Amino acid sequence: MNTHVTQDTPEASPGTVGFAMQGDIAVLTIDNPPVNAGSHAVRRGITDGIAAACEAGAAGAVLMGAGRCFVAGSDLREFGKPLAWPELPDVIAAIEDAPFPVVAALHGVALGGGLELSLGCDYRIAAPDARLGLPEVSLGFIPGAGGTQRMPRLTGRASAIDLICRAARIPATEALTLGLVDGLAEGDLLAAALAFLREGPRPKRLARTLPPPPEDEAAIDAAARTALKRGKGRPNIAEAIRLVRASDGDAGTMLADERAVFQRLRLSDDAFALRYLFFAERTAGSVDGLDMTAALRVSAAGVIGGGTMGQGIVRALLAAGLSVVLIERDEAALATALSGIDASLGAQVARGRLSASGAEQRRAALSGAVDYGALSGCDLVIEAVFEEMSVKQDVLARLEAALPAEAIIATNTSYLDIDEMVQGLSHPERVLGLHFFSPADVMKLLEVVRAARTSDAVLASGLKLAGRLGKQPVVARVGEGFVGNRIYAAYRRRAELLVLDGAAPEEVDAAATGFGFAMGPFAVSDMSGLDIAWAMRKRQAASRDPQARYVTIPDRLCEAGRLGRKTGKGWYAYGSGSGAAEPDPEVAALIDAARAEAGVSPQSFDAGTIQRQLLAAIVNEAACLLDEGIAQRASDVDVALANGYGFPRWRGGPLYWAATEGRAELEADLKALAAAVGHGFRAGPVAEVLAGLDTGREG
Repeated sequence: MNTHVTQDTPEASPGTVGFAMQGDIAVLTIDNPPVNAGSHAVRRGITDGIAAACEAGAAGAVLMGAGRCFVAGSDLREFGKPLAWPELPDVIAAIEDAPFPVVAALHGVALGGGLELSLGCDYRIAAPDARLGLPEVSLGFIPGAGGTQRMPRLTGRASAIDLICRAARIPATEALTLGLVDGLAEGDLLAAALAFLREGPRPKRLARTLPPPPEDEAAIDAAARTALKRGKGRPNIAEAIRLVRASDGDAGTMLADERAVFQRLRLSDDAFALRYLFFAERTAGSVDGLDMTAALRVSAAGVIGGGTMGQGIVRALLAAGLSVVLIERDEAALATALSGIDASLGAQVARGRLSASGAEQRRAALSGAVDYGALSGCDLVIEAVFEEMSVKQDVLARLEAALPAEAIIATNTSYLDIDEMVQGLSHPERVLGLHFFSPADVMKLLEVVRAARTSDAVLASGLKLAGRLGKQPVVARVGEGFVGNRIYAAYRRRAELLVLDGAAPEEVDAAATGFGFAMGPFAVSDMSGLDIAWAMRKRQAASRDPQARYVTIPDRLCEAGRLGRKTGKGWYAYGSGSGAAEPDPEVAALIDAARAEAGVSPQSFDAGTIQRQLLAAIVNEAACLLDEGIAQRASDVDVALANGYGFPRWRGGPLYWAATEGRAELEADLKALAAAVGHGFRAGPVAEVLAGLDTGREG
C-alpha cells in the first residue's frame, strides 16, 4: 500500500498520495513531482486513499495536487505497454462508489487523465489561474477514462467536440462558464474546497448520470465538421466526435465503448509517432552539460528591421510581456513598420484573440527609433535585416558599440555563416542565432544557433527566451541553412529534379500533400517568394560544381518576373478571382525548354514514387548534417520538420518515419536518389542514424 497516512497536515512523500483528516473530511494529496503525472503508483494511491477515507467514516473528501499543479496528465511512458490495475477508470469507479461526495481542487493545470479524474469527482473547485484540457487527440488517441462522456454532460456536445478535438487548454473562468467547474476559489484552495463541502450537505453528483444540456443539432454538426477539417480527418478525431455525439446514451455502454477505442488507438501507428514526438520536443530544448541557471535576465528587447519578419518578431516579444524598441533606417520606414504592428494588434482584437486592454498594453510597451542609442536599455537585440553578409556585419558592429557589455546580440539569419558574421567583433561570445520562421509570432519553431564562440550563458538565455515566447527550440551549430533550411533545400532540389525528369509541379505538390505535408514544395516556394532561394543560388554560383546536375527552371521563372504569389505568378498562376494556384502553360513551356536544353527525355512518376523520393532526400540530408554535428540528435531533426516545415505530426518526423519503414525499400529509395542527383551526391550514414533512434516501440 503506497498511501501515506497522517492525521495533521496533508503532506505526502514524493511519488505517493498523502492522506489526512480535516475534521470529518479526508484530504488526498497527489505528490508525484514535477507535474503529478497519473502513474500507476498515483492511481493505486488514490484508490487506497478512498478506501482509507471510507474506513475513517469520512463525510466527504478533497482530492488535490501538491506542488505546482493538480495533475498534468497520465504517464505517457506507460501507454505503449499493457496498463496495470488499477487503470484510471477503476480509480474513478472507486470515487463514484464512495458513500460521500468528493471535490477535486484544481490549480496549475488539470490535463488529460488529470481532468478526467476530476470529472469523475462529484464537484470541482478551481484556482482562478488554473487551466483545463483534454489533449489526447494531439497524441493520436482519445480520452479513455470518461472524457468523451462526462464532459459533454456538463458542457454540451458542441462545446465538448470543440474542446476535445482542438486539444484546447481553457482558463478556469471559461471552465466555470461552460459548467466544467462549480466554483472559483478565493484565497486558499484547500480552504475553499473544504468550505464548499461544509456548506452542504452536498449530495453525491455523478457526471455520468447527467443528461447533456439541450442544444441545437446544427451547432453539433457544425462543430463536428470544423473538427474533422482541422484534424485532417485522422481516425481518432472521427472516433472522438462519434463518442461525444452518443453521450446522451447509456453511460455504462458508452464508457465501455470509449475505453475499447482508447485501448486500440493508444497502440496505433499515429499514437506511437505522436508520443515519440512529444518526448522529442521536450528533449530538443536541452543541451547536455549546459547550466540553464546561467541564463541572463531579459526584460527589454530590441529589433533591427521592421519588415515582415521584424514585425512578426516584435509581436512575439510583445506577446511574451517584454518591452520592445524597433529600429528602422529612417522615419518613413519606421512609421510604416509601427503602423503595420498597430494594425495587426487591432486585427487580433477584432478576431477575439486579444482583448482591447491587452492590445493597449502591448502598444505601450513598444517604441521606435532610427538611432541605435535608443537600444541602451535592452538586454537582447535581434537583427532582422536583409540577408546579406556585409549588411549584417555592419549591423552587428553598430550594435556592439551601442549596447552595454552584458547585452545579448542575436541574428535572425536563415542561411549565413554566423562565425564569419562575428569576425571583427570584440566580444563574439555574446552573439547567437535566433532563427524565427514567418510569421514569427505564429510559427512554433525557433532554431537557436550556437556559433563557435557563443558563450554558455548566452545559449542558455536563448533557450530560456524560446520558452518564454512559447516557441519550440531546436539547437543547431553553424552550417549552411542550419537544420531546417539545409534539409528543406535538399527536399526542394529533389522536387525540382523530379520536374526536370518528367513530373509536373502540380503532381509533385499533390504527392506531398497526399503524404500529409501541409503544402507541396512548389506551392510553398510561391508563397514565400522564389527570389529568396534565387538569391542564395546566385551567392553559391561561384562554388557550384559545374558537373553537378543543376535545374535552371526556378532561375528562368525569376528572370521572367514570376516570383510567386506576390507577383501573381510563380510556379503557378494566381490570376483568377479566388487566388487559387492554377497550372500555367507558360511554366509548362519553360519546363519543356529546360528539359530539351538538358537532354532529358521526360518519364512519368506515380505519387508513391514521388513521395518516397522526396522523403529519401530529407532523410539522407538529415543523416549528413547529423554526421557533421550541425544538429545535436536525430530526434531534433524530426522536431524541426514537424514544427517548421509542415511535416505531418502523425508520422512522427522524417527520421522516425524512416526508422519504421522496411530497410530494403528504404535502401532502394536512397539508391534511386543517388542516381537522380548524380555527380556530387553525398550519401549520409542513414543506417547508423536510424539504428540509434529510439522510436518507443518495443521489439
